[in-house]
Amino acid sequence: MHTDTSSSVGETQRIFRLSRTPESGRSSPISARRCRLILIAATVACLLPFIAKPFNIDDPLFVWTAKQIVQHPADPYGFSIVWYDSAMPMSTVTKNPPLASYYGAVVGPWTHWSEVALHIAFLIPAVITVVATYELACEMTGLPLLAGALTLAAPAFLVSATSIMCDVPMLALWMLSILAWTKGLRSGKGVHLALGAILIAACALTKYFGACLIPLLFLYSILKRDRPRFWALYFLVPVLLLAGYQVWTKQVYGQGLLFDAAQYAHQKRSQLTPSMLGGFLVGLSFSGGCMLPILLLGPSLLRRFWIAGFGLAVPSAALIAWNVIGKFTYAADNTGIFVTLILFIAAGLFALAIAIQDLWSHRDADAALLCAWVLGTFIFASLLNWTVNARSVLPMVPAIAILIARGVDELKTSGATRRWFVVVPVAASLAVSLWLAAADTSLAYCARKTVEEVHRRTQSSDGKLFFSGHWGFQYYMQEFGAQPLDLTKNQLTAGDFVVQPGNNSNTFAFSSEQVASAEILEINANRWLAPFHHEIGAGFYSSNGFGPLPFAFGRVPAEKTLILRVQSQ
Repeated sequence: MHTDTSSSVGETQRIFRLSRTPESGRSSPISARRCRLILIAATVACLLPFIAKPFNIDDPLFVWTAKQIVQHPADPYGFSIVWYDSAMPMSTVTKNPPLASYYGAVVGPWTHWSEVALHIAFLIPAVITVVATYELACEMTGLPLLAGALTLAAPAFLVSATSIMCDVPMLALWMLSILAWTKGLRSGKGVHLALGAILIAACALTKYFGACLIPLLFLYSILKRDRPRFWALYFLVPVLLLAGYQVWTKQVYGQGLLFDAAQYAHQKRSQLTPSMLGGFLVGLSFSGGCMLPILLLGPSLLRRFWIAGFGLAVPSAALIAWNVIGKFTYAADNTGIFVTLILFIAAGLFALAIAIQDLWSHRDADAALLCAWVLGTFIFASLLNWTVNARSVLPMVPAIAILIARGVDELKTSGATRRWFVVVPVAASLAVSLWLAAADTSLAYCARKTVEEVHRRTQSSDGKLFFSGHWGFQYYMQEFGAQPLDLTKNQLTAGDFVVQPGNNSNTFAFSSEQVASAEILEINANRWLAPFHHEIGAGFYSSNGFGPLPFAFGRVPAEKTLILRVQSQ
């Protein structure tokens, strides 16, 4: 190795290295305490600009459930809402367990359900996730600070952390579960294993995907300890608690909500997803886009595979972009979508390949844990869930971050790196993630501003105000007294208004005979980047109906809302 290259590598690693435990044989000028403080400060600094973000996407479901919990703590889903085309019990609408809403119920009542207060409360799980990734990486790589930084910089994480949904709290409990369990295996202390088991149950009761920790950590434990021992008994804790939840919800709501969520995913997938190949390719696009640094670091970490990755990405992108696989509504000749698909699918292939390569190189329990973590999440998000979305891809982000850090760490003997090697990808990904979070926040503000403008234009009229469309738009419409349109009831009379946002879900068409007048309200959001808009193929929250990309660059259409006046009969 040349001396100048080795020196450059050393400088790069000193940026991201920390002190390690004595048995690791590594040392660092940056203390573990200082690394934690850096990550905490960076996470808070990145999320504070979005602390007043209006409720968006599925946030209202969690707020309404939290409000119900305040009134009836033992009956979190004992109310009805119109979330599709008619009023339905909340236990039928929601496909998430209630623990995140119980957390919100602690904060909401004494802050008047303030967006700022709830976002501050949900900032805590985001900080825990980043720091816990660092802590787990301390046991697996010499560059754990890099792993924490990569997690923070990932678009899937940073945008999800600006919501008050269950995804980031689940990931925080996921990371804490793994930390407690692995510590219990190392120390042999039952208290750590018991804590890990309780955290697994809490993770699964925050989002059902958390139950995947049971087979994941069982596999890890087998590889670490050769055969089942006393530790296996601790898995009974989450199994029994989840079984109890299934029985309890069946008694209270007439159906066990754990199995109901699985059945819903299976049924919706068979209705909406055209093929397994389509789900696989869109899953690659979301995996790559949601963990953006792998696109820049993959070629060096995977050696010659990056050529094959791009070679496979080109025909894959063509199949999607030209609607050979799937039925998307954007223009098929959109070159920007095609190019972005190539990059994101290649990055998705890199993400899977780095997990497999790491397992092949190390062949130990840690490598098996990381590989199973990434591949298992990918299979669920792409092939089992009812839609591909960034929220389903999110759990693999810390694992890929640790894998990248392991790969970069092992490049220290190759002379193939420079000072900018990790700094540039982290900084570039963080910049895109912040821009994307700002775009998502802009859409949330647009929805609330639309509601305020609709209220201003209709408040002096005699007709009642109805709407279709949901998400944050529904929350604020109902706050202003508007009613969601229920197609099972004859609610409309002459002179009533119906408001329909264009970039939304579950809106309905009206015949010209029913409409006396129509007005279009336009509000511009972020002009050049969008997390979800079907006209440019962006589907961060759902690929179904929106697009095969987690986000898309290009000229973003204005948010259009149709205000209809019902015709006299």
